[in-house]
Amino acid sequence: MSKPVKALIRDHLADRFKDVKSMAIVELKGIDAITTNRIRGRLLQKSIRLLVVKNSLARQAFTSVGLEAAAGLLKGPCAIAYGGDSVVGTVRELLEVRRELAEALVVKGALMDGEAFGPDRVEELSGFPTRDEALAGLLSCILAPGARLAACLVAPGGKLAALVEAIEEQAGEPPRSAETAEAETE
Repeated sequence: MSKPVKALIRDHLADRFKDVKSMAIVELKGIDAITTNRIRGRLLQKSIRLLVVKNSLARQAFTSVGLEAAAGLLKGPCAIAYGGDSVVGTVRELLEVRRELAEALVVKGALMDGEAFGPDRVEELSGFPTRDEALAGLLSCILAPGARLAACLVAPGGKLAALVEAIEEQAGEPPRSAETAEAETE
């Protein structure tokens, strides 16, 4: 490959990865073309792209866009999985694909917010909450005290209503509904 062609490819990769902050590095070695196409289709349904790259060009492109930590993960034949909701979701999907479609698929590592996760930490990363899961947990923590306060404020009124109903039953009167009480006051 000539130097001008390499420069074009490197610039294209740099342009493609300029907005990417997280990705997973996988190895597709030993997987046939049909299975690879199925993997790509399944990932694409979740807006995850899979790009096979030449390591030296990808390293240069990563360095030019500030993804130096990912450049260290490029060893041997590699493909880059990026996009989707979060890298945690991407890694979870890749591990599921490995389990269901291609046992030969190897998740070599991942990059999340500038931190590189090697092959030994990929399982750990898949256990992290996604952005949506983290926001839901945070929201429940924020709303919990208010819900407890509302329950404390409503509880005495419920107890009082139960006592009134019990007194009416002891007196032999049928329990009154809200409509009956309104009709009696008019």
